Amino acid sequence: METTNRKLSDQLAEILEKNKDAEKGYETAAVNTQHPGLRNFFLKRSNERRDFNLRLKRELEANFDEMNTEGSFTGSIHRAWMDAKSFFAGNNDEAMLEEAIRGDKAALEEYEELLGVQHLPIMLDQILQNHAIKIRTDLEQIKTLEDLIE
Repeated sequence: METTNRKLSDQLAEILEKNKDAEKGYETAAVNTQHPGLRNFFLKRSNERRDFNLRLKRELEANFDEMNTEGSFTGSIHRAWMDAKSFFAGNNDEAMLEEAIRGDKAALEEYEELLGVQHLPIMLDQILQNHAIKIRTDLEQIKTLEDLIE
């Protein structure tokens, strides 16, 4: 049982880290775009991911030991790559949207994997389901925005 709880705790910590990475990545994209609509979209997504982490962290602290939420090493590399890519691509909005799609698809896969775990505390399960729904909605909106800037 302790091994199961540890694995679950590790998976949840990874989601926290990746949400922090997404928050910072969206914030970086907002700074790098010149398109006012995209800037607004990216800022809203950054704030949304911050809210995800606040709610998730609060619930995790009630059920597990405190976790590191500083962002993952791979996320730091990803943000640096986004910074470099936007610099070299002339702040290419389409490339940033494609990167947002890739990141959100990966996040959704992790959420869905975690939601498949049995015996999640009820509130945690609800929080994760709400996040997954919002990420799916964001993916649809990103695809619409991508069509508008082409």
